Amino acid sequence: MSETTAQTLQYRCDGQEHAPVLVLGPALGTTWHMWDRQVPELAGQWRVVRFDLPGHGGAPAEPSASVGELADRLLATLDELGVDRFGYAGCSLGGAIGVELALRHPHRVASLALVSASARFDTPDAWRQRGVVVRSGGLGQIAMTTPEQWFTPAFRTAQAGIVEWSVQMVRTTDADCYIAACEALASYDVRAELGRIAVPTLVVAGAEDPSTPPADARALVAAIHDARLAVVPGASHLAPVEQPRAVTDLVVRHFTAAWSERLLMPGPVAPPPRTAPEAGPAHAAPPATGAHTLPPDAPPVPAAPAPGGRPDPYEDGMRIRREVLGDAHVDRATAATDDLTGDFQEFITRYAWGEVWNRPGLDRRTRSVITLTALVAGGHLKELAFHVRAALRNGLAPAEIGEVLLQTAVYCGVPAANSAFAVAQRVIAEETKLPG
Repeated sequence: MSETTAQTLQYRCDGQEHAPVLVLGPALGTTWHMWDRQVPELAGQWRVVRFDLPGHGGAPAEPSASVGELADRLLATLDELGVDRFGYAGCSLGGAIGVELALRHPHRVASLALVSASARFDTPDAWRQRGVVVRSGGLGQIAMTTPEQWFTPAFRTAQAGIVEWSVQMVRTTDADCYIAACEALASYDVRAELGRIAVPTLVVAGAEDPSTPPADARALVAAIHDARLAVVPGASHLAPVEQPRAVTDLVVRHFTAAWSERLLMPGPVAPPPRTAPEAGPAHAAPPATGAHTLPPDAPPVPAAPAPGGRPDPYEDGMRIRREVLGDAHVDRATAATDDLTGDFQEFITRYAWGEVWNRPGLDRRTRSVITLTALVAGGHLKELAFHVRAALRNGLAPAEIGEVLLQTAVYCGVPAANSAFAVAQRVIAEETKLPG
């Protein structure tokens, strides 16, 4: 086991020191123990390196804001271990880290296995709302609902001990690190890049996974060269825990076959010709045909130049507007745009969001505090509701929003603050409840 810094990750090694290296990546909310049932067999052939995400399993609470940062920290950890090339298997967020490694550092990755993975996990709004829930009330609510996403009903009934283990594993995760991981998943979208992955790839899906269903796995296989799909019956999202034998067999067969072909190659290779997916030992789904690469959600960026010869801030403005207000709000606003309001929508995107909200002098939390105060002072209650949501997404806790509104009672008047508290109470109740 290891001591870590802000640039590395907590890890554990099993197996012979000079054997080929196989790295196992965990899902959000789990620790390296989610791979315990695979390690005895894997360690007989490989040097198995497992790692914990920041703030998970007692690892130092040094949050990473993107999947790319997590991949960089893993590479720094492997560098300290003297590991150059390696095979990589990851589950969920661990799978996203594997994709990032294969895309950005193809000379390091010999072969790849993606378990319960996707090119984009859910929607940015869903992940940011999850962060709001944790920031507002801790991880208790998330922990209690996690087994419904991770395990099938039959497994939850038969394996109460493992279900309780999973709840405690999530509950004891550092909240700030969990929120940072949610932000990382909110910004993760590699749908347009999958065709650049040039290593043999196994994609494993749980047949009953509601979080990353087999359709997500088929989209990965359709877009990645030299990929094959296996769907594991009787498994939900945490397939290595729920169906350990099936997942172990799949991983062993995949890496054994790929090792002799790719591990000793000196550098990256070009994507090979597309071949039909092969069936694994678990129930294999029919091969997907055709690339399933989806376009970005954002609307086209207007071509009008910004004044003064400066770069057009529209694209940054749309990005920030979506991050702060949420895709659903921005989509409604843009869908309602017509000849009368089009120039105004372009104006606020370019100047309010692309210029003012994008300035480096204040962070988004501070800008939210200022915006809430100004809206209360002006009596703009409809806009206040939007920006209470934005304040939660920008990192303010409900108690902090309450302090802001209490301050407005002194300087903007008690009636204005009273109306503002009613709006905030309603929005916070909506935003701090998990959907479903």
